[in-house]
Amino acid sequence: MIKVGIIGATGYAGQELVRLLKGHGNAEVKWFGSRSYIDKKYAQVYQNMFEIVEDTCLDDNMEELAEQVDVIFTATPQGLCASMVNEDILSKVKIIDLSADFRIKDVSVYEEWYGLEHKSPQFLPEAVYGLCEINRDKIRQARLVANPGCYTTCSILTCYPLVKEGIIDANTLIIDAKSGTSGAGRGAKLDNLFCEVNENIKAYAVATHRHTPEIEEQLGYAAGKEITLNFTPHLVPMNRGILVTVYASLTKQVSYEEVKAVYDKYYGKEQFIRVLEKDVNPQTRWVEGSNYTDINFKIDPRTNRIVLMGAIDNLVKGAAGQAVQNMNLLFGEKESRGLELVPMFP
Repeated sequence: MIKVGIIGATGYAGQELVRLLKGHGNAEVKWFGSRSYIDKKYAQVYQNMFEIVEDTCLDDNMEELAEQVDVIFTATPQGLCASMVNEDILSKVKIIDLSADFRIKDVSVYEEWYGLEHKSPQFLPEAVYGLCEINRDKIRQARLVANPGCYTTCSILTCYPLVKEGIIDANTLIIDAKSGTSGAGRGAKLDNLFCEVNENIKAYAVATHRHTPEIEEQLGYAAGKEITLNFTPHLVPMNRGILVTVYASLTKQVSYEEVKAVYDKYYGKEQFIRVLEKDVNPQTRWVEGSNYTDINFKIDPRTNRIVLMGAIDNLVKGAAGQAVQNMNLLFGEKESRGLELVPMFP
């Protein structure tokens, strides 16, 4: 049985981790860490866990936690994991960090975009970017996994095969992304109040969103060179889900069959990536509550561009589900264990 500790267990991603691990079968949460609810019963914070979780919330003492568990998930604000991790902890326990602290290799880029001093830059070289479908073999050997962001997961998986094969010019990428409000976290914010969000859609962090350099770095590895792209997120009035629509210039004339063959080459055997049938556009409803990524594309010969589309559940494949997928790889479990969830509908 894999012994698990969660720091940040009372955020949306943390709660989703608890939900998924309850159905895993070979993992047990031993530590429900939450600065905000120390000594409060977890089921009083999330009533959906009544008579399912009997534990009380604890603090975020990573050193003590490392003595008790096999893996620590940190579902915390940026900067916290980097401020706590050290060599002694990493010698005892695996860490899967759901924040951005170890996703970006260049510490100066991290500090510029996040406005924080990185407290543990010495661990950046060894941290593995936890996008399982791309870095599976590296993840298996890791001590420290940087769980990708929600927007980045959907954007990278949607574009990766065509960037890797040079079918699109990666410097022409324009990513239009839309997310449900759970992506903003559980903390009380004026912009997330019902009356502010309901019957409304808005762009935010235009040209400044922190996931931009993460997407550029990972797709740059695929392209074999540094790239620059446009990324614009939007907030939509729904609980869960991300939909990305991506525009890119083609580097050569291609047919539907040729592009589909490229996606099949990379994703044909991937359990959690579904390339939809021709002319079927992904919808967030079709992946809700699941670890699936749905992808499709449409060639526009009139403009010599291609439109790529992807959909995920931001709390599952975009956060907790991917984290469990990473845990399974780290401990030699079946990669899909605890994640074989049929999407909810309606």
